[in-house]
Amino acid sequence: MHAAEYLERRAFFRRTAAGLGSIALGDLLAQDSSPLTPKPSHAAAKAKCVIFLFMSGAPSQLDLLDPKPAMAKRHGQPMPLSMIKDLKDDLIRGSATVMASPRRFQRYGGSGIEFSELLPNLGQCADDLCVIRSMRTDNANHTPAQFLLNTGSIVAGRPSIGSWALYGLGSESRNLPGFVVMLSSSDKKGVEGGAANWSNGFMPSHYRGVTFRNQGDAVLHLSNPEGITPAMQRSRLDFVRGLNEERAALTGDPEIASRVAAYELAFRMQTAAPELLDFSGESAATLEMYGVGRDPTHTYGSNCLLARRMVERGVRFVQIYHSSWDDHNDLRKNLDRHCSITDRPAAALLTDLKRRGLLDSTLVVWGGEFGRTPMNEVRRGNTPGREGRDHHAQAFTVMLAGGGVRGGQVLGRTDDFGYHVVEDPFHVHDLQATILHCLGLEHTRLTYPFQGRQYRLTDVHGEAIRKALV
Repeated sequence: MHAAEYLERRAFFRRTAAGLGSIALGDLLAQDSSPLTPKPSHAAAKAKCVIFLFMSGAPSQLDLLDPKPAMAKRHGQPMPLSMIKDLKDDLIRGSATVMASPRRFQRYGGSGIEFSELLPNLGQCADDLCVIRSMRTDNANHTPAQFLLNTGSIVAGRPSIGSWALYGLGSESRNLPGFVVMLSSSDKKGVEGGAANWSNGFMPSHYRGVTFRNQGDAVLHLSNPEGITPAMQRSRLDFVRGLNEERAALTGDPEIASRVAAYELAFRMQTAAPELLDFSGESAATLEMYGVGRDPTHTYGSNCLLARRMVERGVRFVQIYHSSWDDHNDLRKNLDRHCSITDRPAAALLTDLKRRGLLDSTLVVWGGEFGRTPMNEVRRGNTPGREGRDHHAQAFTVMLAGGGVRGGQVLGRTDDFGYHVVEDPFHVHDLQATILHCLGLEHTRLTYPFQGRQYRLTDVHGEAIRKALV
């Protein structure tokens, strides 16, 4: 290629990029045009928003939501070899003994759904809950299983379900992020899969989940430093915006537009976020119901109350992670702690949404990445009273309530040991398709082009769980 021809080609691409970059930035920054402007759904939607209560680390369904009274007769006896023949670890297979749950179960509501003694408050919501006892996943390790449930792939780098919801529908909140993540923990372990669970993946960064705190600045460094007024901040942002416009015109990089939009949102949040975190307008009875201001429910209760306040303000997708239910030993003590933190606030959220007329338009999801085994965790010892349960991908329980869901029912069934699904098996891709369906999105039509392929959350799998829907 001659030098002159090379320079002409470079000039052409630069001019082209400048035009496309200016158009993209102009569209993004127009008051009435933004990637997060509300968009029409594929079909009539029952739910306008989602609150996902993610129990990171995998709660024991056998001790909380899937009672197995037949196991009591086999407690301490070897697990039937025909049932655990798929186990590859000879140590586990050879020494696996039945571990019946010591927890008492009780029927609640007109539906008579059974809940553990550890979940009495969620039990009171039985008639609003669809309990699915036959969920399955593909991996029994925390990080890939969390990625699979949240992003549709066991490999990091795909957009999360909240990102897909924003991409498909936009957000009705102009002053708050459309996808918010909040965190709490029983043991300071944190979420095993980390921030990749709420990543935007290969989508533009304005679809990423924004991590909120429940006190102080909702987002770190959101407040202006001392001496910086809103007018000064506005002037500085206008200057930075001008520089970014020049750079976007030169390169056509869509991430520059996303960055400018993030600056503008942060500016608006400086007013909206403090108001969001101000609970002074909430009644004393509401704060008490959520357990705000008391141990051990304050942090998780504050997150649940914030979730309600967010959906009132148009936030599309809220995800609350509570870590970590990974109880390989000390299951009795740990479950007591986990449930004492989460049961009351989760039930308060459902109750509060319902009494405010928001539950019909808000889908609430409760669950972790997989379940736990019916035998005790032999690799961690067998000290009486300190037993735990190992990871189990073949059967676990999730719960749904609210927008588009028929409450007061149990779907699916596992065998007498809770080891295999024997009726109505559902995969995590089916759960994802169901969540999107409630939002009015057809999961096979919600696609995003990347590297020459149309990607979707459910990959090439999944069907909405019709039995769960109204």
